[in-house]
Amino acid sequence: MKQFWVYLMSNKSRRLYTGMTSDLGARVIDHKLKLYPDSFTARYCYDTLVWYEEHPTFWSARSRELQIKGWRKEKKAALILPENPDWADLSLEWQDDPGWKLEPEARPTIKRKKVVR
Repeated sequence: MKQFWVYLMSNKSRRLYTGMTSDLGARVIDHKLKLYPDSFTARYCYDTLVWYEEHPTFWSARSRELQIKGWRKEKKAALILPENPDWADLSLEWQDDPGWKLEPEARPTIKRKKVVR
């Protein structure tokens, strides 16, 4: 059964990015490696996973993502602080996992198509 994740990434200024994915480990690697160099998260260096939660369906995750995106930073911080008061990078706990590789060759190179309007 497929699982989905809603997550918060932070940067050095503790600004927050809210995202959703079906592969949290791979998505975090994408952010850390700036796989999409022209993306918002790459430009503003969102590379620290500070919070995440699992969802059983795409729609429950999407609904939660949109809910959190509508919140002010203080409310988002209230999600983070109880479990991660230091805003530590939670993905560092995964580094001992044999499947976790923070290397460019660990992720496929995907080029985004530019949309011309």
